[in-house]
Amino acid sequence: MKALLYYGDHDIRFEEKAKPSIQDPTDVVVKILKTTICGTDLGIYKGKNPEIEPGRTLGHEGVAVIEEVGSGVKNFAVGDKVLISCITACGTCEYCKKQLYAHCKDGGWKLGYMIDGVQTEYTRIPHADNSLYKIPASIDDEVAVMLSDILPTGHEIGVQYGDVKPGDVIAIVGAGPVGMSVLLTAQFYSPSKIIVVDLDQNRLDMAMELGATHVVNSGEVNAEEAVKEIVGEEGVDTAIEAVGVPATWDICQRIAKPGGNIANVGVHGKSVNFEIEKLWIKNLTITTGLVNTNTTPMLLKAVATNKLPLKKMITHRFKLSEIIHAYDVFLNGSKEKALKIIIENDLS
Repeated sequence: MKALLYYGDHDIRFEEKAKPSIQDPTDVVVKILKTTICGTDLGIYKGKNPEIEPGRTLGHEGVAVIEEVGSGVKNFAVGDKVLISCITACGTCEYCKKQLYAHCKDGGWKLGYMIDGVQTEYTRIPHADNSLYKIPASIDDEVAVMLSDILPTGHEIGVQYGDVKPGDVIAIVGAGPVGMSVLLTAQFYSPSKIIVVDLDQNRLDMAMELGATHVVNSGEVNAEEAVKEIVGEEGVDTAIEAVGVPATWDICQRIAKPGGNIANVGVHGKSVNFEIEKLWIKNLTITTGLVNTNTTPMLLKAVATNKLPLKKMITHRFKLSEIIHAYDVFLNGSKEKALKIIIENDLS
């Protein structure tokens, strides 16, 4: 079979690899139908995770059809179309019992990281009963891909951890796929103002289409001043960092009002300046986290109503055999006007 393999910093190759097989009774083997590229995958490509073994198949988001089922799998059968969760959960360890699936002792973020992922024709999914979801017929396959990671990440780590409530004023700093997912799921809770901050005007225009009330181009104006012109000097109830770089963190810690929230969603690769000398007095709640996917069942039901304009986020489509080019496009997202990319298995 063919797969996208990682060999080190800026070294990915689309190559032949042995087709996976069942290793444990709770495994399934699936044929990938559609997958995508995540910002986390770009971080791996850029050498951010040197602990990853050379030859690892990348990717952790996708829709698939089950080809083979282990003897211990109870909830799925050959032929089922399934959503692959980005988080693997055994369902029995102390963290799984707390719904902290991200910290599962035999799971967490494994796909495309510690074990082979989904940017391939076939892959093995461990702990299938707790790590897959049947897809309702009313959900389009391309839309379903966004339920693997970005939608639950935006909802859980941005909106829920940020304690967004009716009438709140919130700012989302970063209008990539996860930031847009924060924007969409924040609207479940009826905030009065949703401000989106980004450098890319094309993405800001999309944010307005998806429900933002205000946008700020931080490449043209001082973002902190612009946000406070919209909401007043005290700032916003919740500031959500959705990029993972020092500049966006700085904006968030300077615009959160006393008693407010800062929810960090972005994956940071280096230290940021934590202005404790200014923040200690503000009674802020600051949260961090990796998605647990405990809200995925609820989000599946919400998406099945077809009321969320998720398909608008898809800007490019490629075949799996074109995945190297797809990475180039996503790496140059601003130039290519790329937001979410869908990659279809040539065999599907």
